[in-house]
Amino acid sequence: MTSYHSIREYPSRILTRLAPTPSGFLHLGNILSFALTAYFAERTGARILLRIDDMDQLRVEKKYVDDIFDTLAFMGLPWDQGPANYTDYAQQHTQRLRMPHYEQALTQLAEAGHIFACTCSRSQLAQLPAGSGYPGTCEHKKLPLDTPDASWRIKTYKNRTLTVQRLGTSPVSLPLPASMHGFVVRKKDGDPAYQLTSLLDDQLAGTDLIVRGIDLWPSTWAQLYLASLLRIQSFEETSFIHHPLLLGTMGQKLSKSAGDTSILQLRQMGWSAAEIYTQITSLLGFEKKAGSWQELAMLATRLFA
Repeated sequence: MTSYHSIREYPSRILTRLAPTPSGFLHLGNILSFALTAYFAERTGARILLRIDDMDQLRVEKKYVDDIFDTLAFMGLPWDQGPANYTDYAQQHTQRLRMPHYEQALTQLAEAGHIFACTCSRSQLAQLPAGSGYPGTCEHKKLPLDTPDASWRIKTYKNRTLTVQRLGTSPVSLPLPASMHGFVVRKKDGDPAYQLTSLLDDQLAGTDLIVRGIDLWPSTWAQLYLASLLRIQSFEETSFIHHPLLLGTMGQKLSKSAGDTSILQLRQMGWSAAEIYTQITSLLGFEKKAGSWQELAMLATRLFA
């Protein structure tokens, strides 16, 4: 397979995005993904949209939103569109303003018969083997969609093949991963779920380049599946890059919820942006220092194959 690092020319793209969730302070893994997004935006001519994924209001706090702006500024990471500060975000860019669009799509899916109601509890689902996906427990019950305390899931078909367009290399066609069978599009509280909001936000913005971690590989397929049902051809033509994850010293994925070291903590300890970038390259296995997002991204792309 071809390394991204060795490719000198890329097809031009219009828009990519940074899409942090304000449920904790940004950490080193976020910075790696943001740096790679900026890198490929620069090489495809794409503009960068800052989109804050704040649908889960129970986890959103102002300090986490402020941290997004503070960290991007401190690390010298660029964006061209989207909110400039907290006030701008709250007044003009929160996902809550796009609720009518999400609800219209849910109605479209329901009327087309693509959705079923599910009353399975988290404890029931937690007992399933890891990565096995939803077993279809409630699909056969044919519960009314207005059943109390029910989520809405998509009817998925194992024999449907989807195609991911990959930037700078050949597309790949596969069926929907088992872990995404019957994925949720509306949560029990009535809010639209991530797979739906992310897809529709990309459609509304005109995103045609998405750079994300390999942990979101199953989500890419779920969103492509939704795009096929909603006939969103622009998303089916979007170019993707799935980059390796930055792992902690014990080999675990870095996580805001797990309390992994945040950029804010490092700043408070006196670290410079260059020292933070160098720490990321070290965790990636490189001895060379990186003083900027450009230098970090140039090194990180050597890992792509």
